[in-house]
Amino acid sequence: MRLLVEILEQMGEGRGVTVLPIKAEVTTQQAANLLNVSRPYFVSLLETGKIKFRKVGKHRRVCIEDLLKYQAESKKKQEEALDELAREAQELGMGY
Repeated sequence: MRLLVEILEQMGEGRGVTVLPIKAEVTTQQAANLLNVSRPYFVSLLETGKIKFRKVGKHRRVCIEDLLKYQAESKKKQEEALDELAREAQELGMGY
C-alpha cells in the first residue's frame, strides 16, 4: 500500500515512475541515466569496484538492486557532508 501511495505521489508531482523487478539488470547507459551521471563516469564507478556488474559478451550489466544500494549509500554520504558543513558554518558564526 505504501508503495502505491509513493508511486501516486510521484506521478502527481509530474515525475516519471518505472517499476522493475529488483533483480532486473540494466545497461551502463540506463544506469548512468538513473544516477544522472555521464556514461563514462558511470563506467569508471564500475571499473573501480564501487558498483558490482557482470559482463554479457563485451557489454556490462548492472543489477538494479546494486545500483539502488550505491545510490542510497551515496545519498547518505552527501547528507553527512552537508551536515558537517552546516555544523562548521554554525561554529564559525556564518549564520547557518
